[in-house]
Amino acid sequence: MNETSGLRRSDGRRVDEIRSVKVTRPFIKYADGSVLMEMGETKVICTASVEEKVPPFLRDKGQGWVTAEYAMLPRATHDRMPREASRGKQSGRTLEIQRLVGRALRAVTDMSAMGERTIWIDCDVIQADGGTRTASITGAFIALADAFASLKEKKMLKKTPLVDYLAAISVGRVGGVALADLCYEEDSRAEVDMNLVMTGKGRLVEVQGTAERGSFGKEELDQFLALGWNGIQQLIKLQKDCVGNLV
Repeated sequence: MNETSGLRRSDGRRVDEIRSVKVTRPFIKYADGSVLMEMGETKVICTASVEEKVPPFLRDKGQGWVTAEYAMLPRATHDRMPREASRGKQSGRTLEIQRLVGRALRAVTDMSAMGERTIWIDCDVIQADGGTRTASITGAFIALADAFASLKEKKMLKKTPLVDYLAAISVGRVGGVALADLCYEEDSRAEVDMNLVMTGKGRLVEVQGTAERGSFGKEELDQFLALGWNGIQQLIKLQKDCVGNLV
């Protein structure tokens, strides 16, 4: 635990404390799985949609596919952002995040147990206050689990293809102090910004870490990993409460 864990942040949290988390499901009537994921003031709608076909590169290979799309609504932030559709292309940030969400979910999915079908994950940020990609991954896992449960209930799957739970969280260094689950105000001042994606067994799926100002050492990296794992364990427990024991 961080040596300064007794300190308080501007919102009253300890340095190792994640923001309040709320999951509302089902949230969208027509989706096969849907979640409103709220982490502090960040709110993301995550839906899962089943499509009974796979991309051309997977045809006749006896396995499925999980892919994702990500978007931020124009007034998710303080100032209105134009829709990317009106600009004619997605930003590099959008492409990076949706690829991250897709490959993270595939890391805990047994594609051969899915059958030849695709699960489309859509993550739409309706309010952003930091950690939108990590909230998207954590919420998307619940939506994916619900979609698989629906297929199993319809006798279209013999077992749930998920092999582990999956959650993500941000960590960073602000004012020389390591913090868990940064809000936007903290993230905008961070000397180090890192996103961690981990499985329920504690295995790393993705580590995205950048020194925004200066650099950081191995001891700090170890501290960030421990801080992140502590927060992710709490999110995994919440997922288990939502979808039950899958693995």
